[in-house]
Amino acid sequence: MAAMARVVWDDVFTEYNFGEGHPMAPLRLELTARLCESFGLFDRSDVDVVAPPIASFDLLATVHDREYIEAVCRASEDPAAADLGRGIGTDDDPAFFGMHDASARIAQGTQLVCEAVWRGEAAHGVNFCGGMHHAMRDRAAGFCIYNDIAVGIQWLLDNGAQRVAYVDVDVHHGDGVEAIFWDDPRVLTISVHENGRILFPGTGWPADIGGTDAEGSAVNVALPPGVTDSAWLRSISSVVDPLVRAFRPDVVVSQHGCDTHMEDPLAHLAVTVDAQKQAIEIMHQLAHEICDGRWVALGGGGYEVVDVVPRTWTHLTAIAAHAPIDVQTETPVQWRDYVERRTGRPGPQRMGDIPVANLPIWVQPWSMGYNPESPIDRAVMAAREATFAHHGLDHWFD
Repeated sequence: MAAMARVVWDDVFTEYNFGEGHPMAPLRLELTARLCESFGLFDRSDVDVVAPPIASFDLLATVHDREYIEAVCRASEDPAAADLGRGIGTDDDPAFFGMHDASARIAQGTQLVCEAVWRGEAAHGVNFCGGMHHAMRDRAAGFCIYNDIAVGIQWLLDNGAQRVAYVDVDVHHGDGVEAIFWDDPRVLTISVHENGRILFPGTGWPADIGGTDAEGSAVNVALPPGVTDSAWLRSISSVVDPLVRAFRPDVVVSQHGCDTHMEDPLAHLAVTVDAQKQAIEIMHQLAHEICDGRWVALGGGGYEVVDVVPRTWTHLTAIAAHAPIDVQTETPVQWRDYVERRTGRPGPQRMGDIPVANLPIWVQPWSMGYNPESPIDRAVMAAREATFAHHGLDHWFD
C-alpha cells in the first residue's frame, strides 16, 4: 500500500552548516524535525521517513557541470582551496569540511521523494531540508551549493514525466531553477518573490518569460516590500492557479521558503505563518485537482529559525500527510521546553500567528477586478500580461 507521504529526515542533515553566525542555521532543521516528532507525524503508519545516501556524481551532473562538482569536492576536503569564481568560499557560501557530502545528500533526498511520487510509492513527498533554488549549473549562490530542485525535476523528465510545474513562494526569486530550465518548455517555473530592485538575487522580472523555444514557461511576480497576507495570497491565486491548471503538469513541485514572514531578518514582506499554511494548502489542492495528487514539497529560505521555520514546515509535513494541524493548536510543551533549553528563549505558543477572531484570511479573487492604483495588483498584472497568452489565457479575466 502506498504511503500518504514520504518525508526526508535524518540528524545528519544538520551537517549542512556554514558556520556560527551564518543565517542558514542548521538549528532550523533540527527544531522542525522535533516539532514534527512532537506532533507524532513521523510515527504515523502512512508516513515513511527516509534517510537518503549521498548523491552520485552522475545524478548531480544531470544539472551541474562536472567541473563545478569537482570544485565543490576540493573545497569540501580543503576549504582553503575554495574556488571563488564558482561562488564557493564567499560570505554567502563559505566552504566547510564535508560540504559536498552534506549538499549531495540534500539533492539525493529530493530525487528520492520525486521518485516515490512518480512511481506511486507515496502520494506526496516532502524534503524540508531541500529547496536550494539559487544554485546554478556551474556555481554556488545564495546559501545553495547543489540545486536539489533541478535534480529532482530533471529526474522526473528523464523517467517519463512530460510536464512539471514548479512553484516557488520563497521571498527570493527562484533564479537557479529558472535558469537551468530556461529553454525547456516541459517545465513551467513560477516564482512569487520580493522585487529584485530591493532584494537578492536582483532578478525575476515579469518580462523574463523563458527561452526562444520555451516562451511563457518562466513566470515572475515581483512584489513590492511590505506585502501582507491577503495581498500575498491574492498574488499566488491570481497567477499560480490559472497557469498550473492551463499547463496541466504530471507533477507539481513547490518550494516553500518561509522568509516571506514578517519576522524574517533578511527580507521585507509581512506575511504570517497562517498565510504560509494557506499557500501550502493551495499547492496541495492543486496537485489533487490537476495531477492525481502527485506533489513534491520542499523547504528553502527562512531565517527566523525558532518562531517561524519549525511551525511552517511542520504544517507542510502535516498537510502532505493529510493530517493538518489547526493554527490555533498549542505547540507541544515538550517541544517548547526543548527550544528553551537549546536556545535560551521560549518557543512559540501556538501553530499560528493570527488571533482566531481575525481568521480566516480573506483573499480577494482576481475576478473582483484589477486595481491599477495598487502596486501589488500591478505586479500581478505584469506577470499575467507577459505569460497568460502563451497558455491560451486572457490576462484580464482568467
